[in-house]
Amino acid sequence: MDRAEGVLRAIERMGERNFIPVIGPEKGKILDDVIRASKPRRVLEIGTLIGYSAIRIARLLPRGGRLVCIEMNAHHAEMARMNLERAGLSQRVEIIVDDAKRAIPLLHGTFDVVFIDAEKSEYYTYLKLVEPRLHQGSVVVADNAGVFAREMKEYLSYVRQSGKYESRYYESTMEFDPNTKDGVEVSTKL
Repeated sequence: MDRAEGVLRAIERMGERNFIPVIGPEKGKILDDVIRASKPRRVLEIGTLIGYSAIRIARLLPRGGRLVCIEMNAHHAEMARMNLERAGLSQRVEIIVDDAKRAIPLLHGTFDVVFIDAEKSEYYTYLKLVEPRLHQGSVVVADNAGVFAREMKEYLSYVRQSGKYESRYYESTMEFDPNTKDGVEVSTKL
């Protein structure tokens, strides 16, 4: 097992004992599939927490690929940095400690993949802010589109009905709780 896989398993064990709201292994495989299929050069993660999904993404980036993470909690950002360092992936990742609504407008360049796992009621706002940085074929992955569908209603309505995205819901279960249905929304920019 390589370093990244070892850190992922350690976080998963911790998450099983004390609930940690990371994407988890089941929904994480959906995110992995998106990264493998799109072979992104630049990825944006909105809501990094302790770096679990950042590790999942960074370990699959092609040579020269970069991940930009936005995390508003400085303590969580520091834990993410430590976990990325332990995984041997810190050189591929930049962590911005700020509110995503402030940080996104300051970003430059385009993103091939965006992963959103932050304040659920703000997903639509995050998407509208990052939309100028997307190109045809960019993929947006939104976690918790099942269990928090009501809080994400505006976002889900937009990606499914605006005509700007081809969007699909992938049903899964809540991280570390196989009895609670959840899922991710995967939306490709048209």
